[in-house]
Amino acid sequence: MIKIGLTGGIGSGKTTVANMFREQHVPVFIADIEAKKILDNSKVATEVAQTFDLNLTSEGLIHKPDLASIVFKDAQALQTLNSIIHPKVHQSFKNWLSKQNSLYIIYEAAIIFEKKRASDFDYTVLVTAPEEVRINRVMQRDNVSYKDVKSRMKAQWPESKKVKLADFIIENINLKETQQQVKELHKIFSNFSYK
Repeated sequence: MIKIGLTGGIGSGKTTVANMFREQHVPVFIADIEAKKILDNSKVATEVAQTFDLNLTSEGLIHKPDLASIVFKDAQALQTLNSIIHPKVHQSFKNWLSKQNSLYIIYEAAIIFEKKRASDFDYTVLVTAPEEVRINRVMQRDNVSYKDVKSRMKAQWPESKKVKLADFIIENINLKETQQQVKELHKIFSNFSYK
């Protein structure tokens, strides 16, 4: 089974592209969704709250905007959070992978290159979009300011650096064109799997 790492900067539309692969009946693992589930686990929430001196909500959960305001302004804090969450996400992925029966699978995560995880995959696909488009998407999606989005972007590598490392690139500006690119890649990956 071929493993494809799907990545891209904040607002590039990775999840949109992942869902287009799902429409082709490809199993997709979205690391960010898994990380949120893990963060909602009471043991993990308590560990994170103690680490960052946060109060839990009445339901015993992390108030995510409070956590975001710490980790997106401090690279060390983000690294600490990742060291708690990422090994658990990786374990979930391994468990999920063992249950798949497909020609190829997609693993979607924002920081595959930053975390030097590209070698875990047979191929990498980078989703790109112009910076202003990405900023506007995130402002609308998360109801945050321009400045907030820019500070989140600083926690990730610039697109220009990732473009040099990716095996395939999907330019996600026009949805119809994006869908066409996904279909073309689906054909390629399906053929790789037969060899």
